[in-house]
Amino acid sequence: MSQPSRPNPHDYASARRGAEHLRREAVDELWRGADAVLDRVCLDASARLARSTQRLQARLRRHRAGAAPTLAA
Repeated sequence: MSQPSRPNPHDYASARRGAEHLRREAVDELWRGADAVLDRVCLDASARLARSTQRLQARLRRHRAGAAPTLAA
């Protein structure tokens, strides 16, 4: 049975290419994670803004109708 060939530990060029490849993968993964976080933050902010808008519109309707203001969480 033949042994699988192992990379030469003294092959600087090959080691450098491998390190550059791993570095690119790590940077790409970092940006994918950052993009996911930004998407989540924007989605949460958008949902909060929509809820705030709905609450404000409801308060304005009650105010125009002459109802007493209520404290809502």
